[in-house]
Amino acid sequence: MAASPSTARAINDRLALRLLREGPLTAGQLTSLTGLSRPTVADLVDRLQDSGLVRVVGEAGGRRRGPNARLYGIVADRAHLAALDVRTDGVAVVVADLLGTTLAEAASPVGGDTATETAVERVATLLERTVREAGASRLHSVGIGAPGLVDPVTGELRDTSGLPAWHRRLVGALQERLAAAVLVENETNLAALAEARLGAAHGPDTFVLLWLGHGVGAALVLDGKLRRGASGGAGEIGFLPVPGTSRLPSAVACDGGFHSLAGSGAVSALAERYGVKAVPVAAEPPSAALVRAAVAGRGAAPGEFLDALADRLALGAAAVSAVLDPGRIVLGGEMGQAGGAALASRTETRLAALSPLRTEVRASALGGAAVLRGALLTAREAAQDALFAGDV
Repeated sequence: MAASPSTARAINDRLALRLLREGPLTAGQLTSLTGLSRPTVADLVDRLQDSGLVRVVGEAGGRRRGPNARLYGIVADRAHLAALDVRTDGVAVVVADLLGTTLAEAASPVGGDTATETAVERVATLLERTVREAGASRLHSVGIGAPGLVDPVTGELRDTSGLPAWHRRLVGALQERLAAAVLVENETNLAALAEARLGAAHGPDTFVLLWLGHGVGAALVLDGKLRRGASGGAGEIGFLPVPGTSRLPSAVACDGGFHSLAGSGAVSALAERYGVKAVPVAAEPPSAALVRAAVAGRGAAPGEFLDALADRLALGAAAVSAVLDPGRIVLGGEMGQAGGAALASRTETRLAALSPLRTEVRASALGGAAVLRGALLTAREAAQDALFAGDV
């Protein structure tokens, strides 16, 4: 059944807008890329300009004879977005335009003894101030990355023991306070989305990201789709029973699981054993500075420390590889980025000795910034999908 003229126009418009997401194009380039006729492209460009979604942003062909071709681009300030990286001890905020260009950013600590409502008010005020500094009047979409489980049915952050109560209250408060779509996702999942689009996981449609920060976690991207599990708990690898620990994890604590080998505290203790020392960097887990020092060759036995750490990481990676056969594992988070190729190659070698499945190991390209980048990508795609569908 043939599409009606209005449906065909909507389809053509969305096709052109998807192409323009990647950068400005001329009408001739749109004709070539879409396969549409010149008159059809001329009509859709006029419609998109009238709707306020597209405008002339420059000219192409400056060295050729005759008039230059107009370059059309998405109107970046048509909508504004925000992303929040919510950690146990603070929050980072970025405000951007519809194309994801950062306009303002800020961060603030939130102490563990801060009352829930005080913490929520502090973060909400920080966001509102950053929005004003960006020159935005209102937000269209807000992406939030937080530790803990996100219910795959309701999309809400679940009440998780061991995490601050203000995390869960913050999401509801922002939904009440802002005339914007507020989207929350597990921090490790957002890091995986960012690494897939912008970092070390770009290319394959199946991979696993091992998050190595204060704690450990994993994000699973299988056949191009992020897999959250039946309860949102896919990737809670800190609870994975592994050899080398003094006891087993429990339903309420991951002590004794993989966390006891690869969490920041455990890695810091391991570094001390090999005489590796470093001054912690603000907003980073202490283990990241220690791994960075070892890669730089500082300490009594930095190479031996990296070897021992790779042995530990390979245990968790081998379990993931045996179950999922991802083909690529990215060592994410601040520690994964700090270890770079030196730690990734060591882990890959040890993993090859533990598993018959060929698995490439790469270091994160984005480190701790991946969560904020992933949250911003989520907000941007939500806003573009809504606006490009005519839902303003």
